[in-house]
Amino acid sequence: MSQTIYYLPGYGGQLATGLGRGLMDRGFAVTGRETRDHFRSIPFDEQIQTIMFDLQDHFWDEQARVVCNSFGAYLFLHTQTQMASFPGRVLLLSPIVGEFTNEQARTTFSPPRPTKLKELAEAGKFNAPSRCEIHVGQEDWQSSPANVQAFGRLLGIPVSVVPGGGHDLGKDYVSPLLDRWLCP
Repeated sequence: MSQTIYYLPGYGGQLATGLGRGLMDRGFAVTGRETRDHFRSIPFDEQIQTIMFDLQDHFWDEQARVVCNSFGAYLFLHTQTQMASFPGRVLLLSPIVGEFTNEQARTTFSPPRPTKLKELAEAGKFNAPSRCEIHVGQEDWQSSPANVQAFGRLLGIPVSVVPGGGHDLGKDYVSPLLDRWLCP
């Protein structure tokens, strides 16, 4: 029987494509929440509660593994603010940790509660997962490496900045990372 990984993809993401497919191709069962359709239409508080119940009811042990990408990481981190430190292993790829702006593309994204994670981390009131690592691209304008590194430092979570990497870290980086991270 294969181990099941809880996966939260980026905004509008699916469980069975991209990173989720990569996990399945390695022999893991994948469950989680697709950040689209019905789930995307429910209020942010309900999304957080749903993820919290999923984790507490089915993944609350040291052997559990959670993989989050982009906005999925934002959802996980907000969920983490409402529960004890998650006891399993957590991999956050290109996490959104607050509002961001790209002046060249004239794009701004302000997620719900854009300052809450930073405020809780600075106040020492964020229950960081006990075993977590973060990877972010050096050129990622959505997950500002400086902001992600500062957030990681506040929580004691190691952050790897991928040289030349963008928001999509690319298969050449992510594949060997998964092979290493998924080993027992």
